[in-house]
Amino acid sequence: MPNDTAAPRQHADTLPHADTVPLPLPLPLPATELDALAGRLAAGAAVVGLGESTRFSRETFGVREQLFRRLVRDHGFRALAVQDSAGVGQALDAYVRGGVGSAADALAGAWRPGRTEEMAGALKWIRDFNSDHPDDPVRILGVKPVQAGDADYDAVLAYVRTVAPERLAELAAHLEPIRTAHRIDEHVQRARGIHPGRPFAEHARDARALVESLAGADTGASTGAGDAVARVRLIVDFHEHSVAGRGNYAGEAELWAGTIAGFQQRTGLRTVYWDGIAHTAATEATLGVAAERGPQATAGSLLRKRYGAGYVSVAIGFHHGDLGAVVAPAPAADLVDAKLGEPGLPARWLDLRREDVRREWDGPAKARVISGIYTPERDAVEHLAVDSLAEAFDVLVHVRRTSPVHRLP
Repeated sequence: MPNDTAAPRQHADTLPHADTVPLPLPLPLPATELDALAGRLAAGAAVVGLGESTRFSRETFGVREQLFRRLVRDHGFRALAVQDSAGVGQALDAYVRGGVGSAADALAGAWRPGRTEEMAGALKWIRDFNSDHPDDPVRILGVKPVQAGDADYDAVLAYVRTVAPERLAELAAHLEPIRTAHRIDEHVQRARGIHPGRPFAEHARDARALVESLAGADTGASTGAGDAVARVRLIVDFHEHSVAGRGNYAGEAELWAGTIAGFQQRTGLRTVYWDGIAHTAATEATLGVAAERGPQATAGSLLRKRYGAGYVSVAIGFHHGDLGAVVAPAPAADLVDAKLGEPGLPARWLDLRREDVRREWDGPAKARVISGIYTPERDAVEHLAVDSLAEAFDVLVHVRRTSPVHRLP
């Protein structure tokens, strides 16, 4: 059975695209504490939401990944849901079940925040576990529908190059700017001041109109008109359902929660859900960056309605530190992160289901949320607010200081 420090398998160096040895993750909580916490989370749970306040910290990822290992190894959890498309979920699932290539290959089409050496290390551990448990493997699923990727843009451009080369430049003028959103989200481009201006969904719809007009006039049976139309519609769907396209940071809670619950109920597999705390929180939450919208449903709140206490919500946050692109200062005094942080203590955790802990900590609360648009100047609005801390999160894990994750090329 793999353990937390298991060496890579001896045959790995002889495989094509062999995985390298993952970097050891920092563990601000000792193994005994992680063991105890995992046991608390597993009791009676069908789905455990392990949410992070940022996707850029090695320490918060390390806590989440180590809790996941224990839930799998010691408590029978056998599924991992991630905030990515069904297609990416299938690629990750194929890899951890023994597919060819490396973890980095499997992550090549993943959402950029998930393309890290730390995530690759987590996939390698799951793959090793599955190799040792071929009749009882861990499965991976993406909570979003199938989404467009680079191959779809290439195929649409190739179709127009074949049937109407004189329209190719027009099409490229719509597609080339917007495909950049698969590397840097459109809303992040706007926040960083590098967005070209016109909404990407508008470009995508114009590209669709162009391709559909050509396909309608295309009588050649071998030119791939149907495939091109299907792909350009997928491109439109991607941009209309992005954060910028929706005009909403809250995500598509009903869809994501339904995907997780549907998979869990079909398979009977106890499931861990990895996402940001703004999605895993077990109650409605208000995002500081969109406070005017008021409380919004989260995937976690819908899972709580469906499963009751069988959905367990964990918030993994931090006090301050290096996140790679930025250094996050100490949190404002009104954030729960400030109240949890104790100088000299690398990490702590609280079980808000204990009556004495709940009495001390429950009530309206704000918790830090750091996304791709974060800058220290925006620190005051980078949070989520809930009416009851103990209703939103069953367990709080707090890391004092962070260091950045390592991005894959």
